[in-house]
Amino acid sequence: MTTHSFSSKRLTIIGVGLIGGSLARALRRAGVCDEIVGCGRDEVHLQKAVELGVIDRYEIDSATAVSGADVVVLAVPLRAMVTVLAEMVAGLAMDVVITDVGSAKGCVVEEARSLLGEHLSDFVPGHPIAGTEQSGVEASFAELFDHRSVILTPIEETDSDKCARIRAMWEAAGANVTEMAVLHHDEVLAATSHLPHLLAFSLVNTLASLDERKEVFDYAAGGFRDFTRIASSDPVMWRDICMENRDALLEILQHFNNDLKQLEEAVRDNDGEAVVNVFSRAKTTRDRICS
Repeated sequence: MTTHSFSSKRLTIIGVGLIGGSLARALRRAGVCDEIVGCGRDEVHLQKAVELGVIDRYEIDSATAVSGADVVVLAVPLRAMVTVLAEMVAGLAMDVVITDVGSAKGCVVEEARSLLGEHLSDFVPGHPIAGTEQSGVEASFAELFDHRSVILTPIEETDSDKCARIRAMWEAAGANVTEMAVLHHDEVLAATSHLPHLLAFSLVNTLASLDERKEVFDYAAGGFRDFTRIASSDPVMWRDICMENRDALLEILQHFNNDLKQLEEAVRDNDGEAVVNVFSRAKTTRDRICS
């Protein structure tokens, strides 16, 4: 595989929110892009991105936005991906390299295979493991990807040099880049990201439905705030992720439900030893991976 140092004459980002905006800022910081073009449905939002210096200019039409671009980054919600792919393909240059930032890869790869045609070899699926509970270009910042992981999931059709170029792009943005098979990525992220978000949303929803809920939240301690922080994330985006990665999510959710049932039975049976065994194993594991 050829080693690349990254540069781009014109980079187009479709979806200039937290992730797309932060990538633009990070690449500006690195000084590797001559021009960054934004694209999206909301012109007011795009004008704000120009005012903030995140992008140089914008287009509303996807095919126009990618015209002349040597790099295209798709940073739209998963369920918007199919529309964007279909709309932009006519405007793609022959030497383009395309990547995305979707949290699930199987659905994106399926749509790319259906719609990209001769540009399929130009496509490098990717996923930055970074973000906050905030959204929108105003929440973007150049340091978001510093020392964070980015997973690339190239498919058999992906050109190896173009994969190397996207690796170099993310490294220029400060990230540590690894590669993973598409299916394995979706299984791992279902367990480590999608399930925790589902649980955080569910817990807050349960407490919100209790009687005298104001008192419940008045006494919420730091542990509640830490655990449920991600329930402030974009509900529509996370609905899309859950639906598009539902097979892997349902599998890990079933496993979690079985373990939770066992813990419930231990509490009901006053089996303190079983409870402390679960807690101890959890503490040891978290201390090891988060040290």
